[in-house]
Amino acid sequence: MESALPGPGITRLQNPFRVGGGPAATPPAVVLPLLAPRLSQMDPIISALFFLLHVAAADCTGGPLVDVIIDRYDIPRVCPREVQTEDFIRYHFNGSLFADGKKFDSSHDRGKAFISQVGLGRLITGMDRGLQGMCVNERRRITVPPHLAFGSIGAGGIIPADAVLVYDVLLLDIWNAEDKVQSRTISKPETCTRTTAPSDFLRYHYNGTLLSGETFDSSHSSNKTYDAYLGQGDLIPGMDEGLVGMCVGERRIIIVPPFLAYGENGYGTTVPPQATLVFEVLLVDVFNPKDDLIVEVKEVPEGCTRRTVAGDYIRYHYNGTFQDGVAFDSSYQRNSTYNTYIGMGYVIRGMDKALQGLCMGEKRRITVPPHLAYGEEGVGELIPGSAVLVFDIHVIDFHNPNDAVEIKVTHKPQECNVISEADDLIQYCYNCSLMDGTLLYSSDQFNSPSTTTLGGNKVIQGLEEGLSGMCVGEKREVVVPPHWGHGENGAAGVPKSAVLLFELELVELQKGVPEGYMFVWLGDGPDPLFPAMDLNGDKEVPLEEFSSFIMIQVKEGKGRLRPGLDSDGIIKDMFDNQDLNKDGRIIEDELKPEGDEESEATKRDEL
Repeated sequence: MESALPGPGITRLQNPFRVGGGPAATPPAVVLPLLAPRLSQMDPIISALFFLLHVAAADCTGGPLVDVIIDRYDIPRVCPREVQTEDFIRYHFNGSLFADGKKFDSSHDRGKAFISQVGLGRLITGMDRGLQGMCVNERRRITVPPHLAFGSIGAGGIIPADAVLVYDVLLLDIWNAEDKVQSRTISKPETCTRTTAPSDFLRYHYNGTLLSGETFDSSHSSNKTYDAYLGQGDLIPGMDEGLVGMCVGERRIIIVPPFLAYGENGYGTTVPPQATLVFEVLLVDVFNPKDDLIVEVKEVPEGCTRRTVAGDYIRYHYNGTFQDGVAFDSSYQRNSTYNTYIGMGYVIRGMDKALQGLCMGEKRRITVPPHLAYGEEGVGELIPGSAVLVFDIHVIDFHNPNDAVEIKVTHKPQECNVISEADDLIQYCYNCSLMDGTLLYSSDQFNSPSTTTLGGNKVIQGLEEGLSGMCVGEKREVVVPPHWGHGENGAAGVPKSAVLLFELELVELQKGVPEGYMFVWLGDGPDPLFPAMDLNGDKEVPLEEFSSFIMIQVKEGKGRLRPGLDSDGIIKDMFDNQDLNKDGRIIEDELKPEGDEESEATKRDEL
């Protein structure tokens, strides 16, 4: 809780009904019966006209005044309350003699408003009458005849005998011992799932004014909410009462009588004694120390087969707001997901808990009380102390470091006699997406299938796994966790730590040869080899004859060239490797001995 600010602090009224004394130069008031007619229920203009006519009548006779004369020369347009008998009032005045205009007293000169109760003889009778029916911020001139003031005796040499007195009055405040706290809602959100109650902790903005409209404090000026527990004595009693039942986002006017505010002592130089206070409040935040997380599931994709657990690594987007809807952060604005491990203390406790049990693609609203978020300290200028945080999250993907590649066959031909394996040259169509359906790459972008040799480290490890063991025409969905894909660093167009979904179709398969070999025999080769190579029987084999021999073996399915390379180039390399003396022809003596590594390789059967 923050230290008390001027305004709705904790000072209490000790004796709310004790009224201050009269003007310093004024002797005790003469107590006379209240004779003036009641004007509190009359229209201000009509009552003013009534008294002006009364003055005219008195002047026409030339005789002495028989009653007070009231000139309401400045009447506020709005007057929610008029002074009545037994009301307490606080007002400024200038008192002067009617005869010569000489000032005999002034609350303005003393710098302190006058406080009294009306209609019970605590004032001179003329003032008891003349103050009836006044509105706050009204200015009136009250002319009091001697018999309703200090009579034939006068007052202490300051007010002569039989003096007519003129009081120029500005009313600042009205209250009554029977007054209650008044509250009025100005605006309220359409939905309100929770209202304030005693023991809740509140954060709110306020403008504090006196009943006359003079501002004494505002939280807006410091751009910082006022924070306090409700009903625990941290606030003045009137605010403890007036703040009950509010919704976050609600605006409310709360009028607090002096005896439920700062009472006869006031508050420093900002709140005078016996002041009614008016607070315009905007509730920003509410929570209770007993609150737990509030999780509201917004959307769950169909077919959710796996949910997050502690130890998983998750990528999600979020919008972070306070309870009043003001945003403090958003991953969308950065165009980058928030990535973290779950249940390992890398995020605030509330999120660590709320991120468990989620599906890929799920959307949730998570409300985190401050004791499960950033507590009383907050985070610099970004998050105030004791702030409730609301996260709207969308799970993009998650995985576990122990996850393997997931393969789902969506179509398989009836005949599947040859399957892809290491060293094979394959052509395949693919779509590569994030788990939220965002398409990253597609072979359709190139108008032709993609080509690769399995086992050649030409594609990511997870895709290699997904392409292995396929028949031509087979279709698969392959989920590749990041440690089988592009890892923590991502790649061009691939986010960091992203789980990838591949939709694959194998369209062509050419069986391959082991790494380092250009040709292999499929079964046993000719034995002896040279006579088979020497097609015309002239005891020597030039390049053209060697090429014809190899192509015959491939055509008859007895041998296989490395796929994906120029066959003429491969055959030329093979010929050069056997033409030891480089004379452009191979003779029997130049063939490598049967049984060495190269010869054994030519006998390898890849089927």
